[in-house]
Amino acid sequence: MEQEGVVAVARTPWWRSIGPALITACVVFGPGSLLISSNVGARYGYELLWLLVVTGVLMGTFMTMAARVGVVGQATPCTLIARRLGRPAAAVIGINLCLICAAFQFSNNLAVATAFDSLGVKCLFGDPAHMTAQKQNLISTGFLIAFNGLVIGSIFALRQVYKGLERIMKIMVAVILSCFLINLLVIRPDLGGLLRGLVPGLPENLSLALPQRGEAGIVDPMVLVASLLGTTFSVAAAFFQGNLVREKGWTIGDYRRGIGDSIAGVAVLTSISAIIMITSGTMLRGKEANDIGVLATQLGPLLGSATRILFSVGLFAVAMNPFVINAMIGGTILADGLGKPARMSDPWPRRFTVVVLLIGMGVAMIVLHTPVKKIDAIIFGQALTVIGNPLMAAAILWLANHKGIMGDRRNTVLLNVLGSIGFLVVLLTAARVLYLLILRLT
Repeated sequence: MEQEGVVAVARTPWWRSIGPALITACVVFGPGSLLISSNVGARYGYELLWLLVVTGVLMGTFMTMAARVGVVGQATPCTLIARRLGRPAAAVIGINLCLICAAFQFSNNLAVATAFDSLGVKCLFGDPAHMTAQKQNLISTGFLIAFNGLVIGSIFALRQVYKGLERIMKIMVAVILSCFLINLLVIRPDLGGLLRGLVPGLPENLSLALPQRGEAGIVDPMVLVASLLGTTFSVAAAFFQGNLVREKGWTIGDYRRGIGDSIAGVAVLTSISAIIMITSGTMLRGKEANDIGVLATQLGPLLGSATRILFSVGLFAVAMNPFVINAMIGGTILADGLGKPARMSDPWPRRFTVVVLLIGMGVAMIVLHTPVKKIDAIIFGQALTVIGNPLMAAAILWLANHKGIMGDRRNTVLLNVLGSIGFLVVLLTAARVLYLLILRLT
């Protein structure tokens, strides 16, 4: 009878069982992703669309592997690592992912502050053009403290964290995807250019050269691309898929459903990023998209004169998607790595989540009081997230190929080939970003 019950669950409509991957997609596609995809489109047009397709395939590969590990291994990835390699190894994984999430959270805070500067400051305090930069920064700092305080309060108020997040994410994804899709249809992009953008190649003004010191400071022509990789191919978020399928309560009977869920999540993530890049490439090509007012013009065909305000509202909505979830990933995996109870509703994940929130907020507030442009800081912050990705990628590959964990459901040849390519990509990207960081610090 129990087996029949499992089969019944496995045969429920596919769209009802989707959940873990949507949460992963929402945490990956945050305000940083929106701003970076817009900037890539404005700078390079459609020419890097192929990169989104590649990163989507690689992201789907690692999400699928992590989901399979969670379902077949009957435990979270960190728990499995602790059983096979010892608790210290699991702790290193937990700390590494927590730091990655803190870097994402820093970017999320800056994006929220950017939207608030555009919308909230004017509504509450008058025209910011008549304020000193110091006063604007103080207002933004106060807002971030209040905003994070509200988020922390909501974390401890929710009794069943996972169920609440899944329901909210399904609604938010539908709203965001439909809004940008309608806008895309209205602007009518060049179909020939779209097809050419799917052919791999580098734009003329993009170089693979290493970062160098120049008269204008350190210049890295690839930092925007590295940031795009960090926002669309987040191995850390993929790693969390193994935890989410445990939260969902999936068993071996849901094996195929887990794979389908991963594919659906990646399709949503890649589609939204592509739509935004295409929209910016159509309407902002050649413009400096370093201000939210410029980015807001991409919604002009759909929203008219209210684009700046509505774009800011949309940015807040996009920011809310990953703001809590990203911090929860860092907190949950850290608790799991340290051997603490690691369901999202348990006390320790909530406590560590607060730590991630405070780190992200603290770094963002420091940046607010420097002359660094917010969007430049967001791009650099997203690029930093790739430094810890090689360790996470190696852990997923090792788990997915471990006979004692996976049995006959170890990685196929195709998954190992794609996984190896993904590992090489994140390794090279991490090495480049690390080199850039060393240049900046010396």
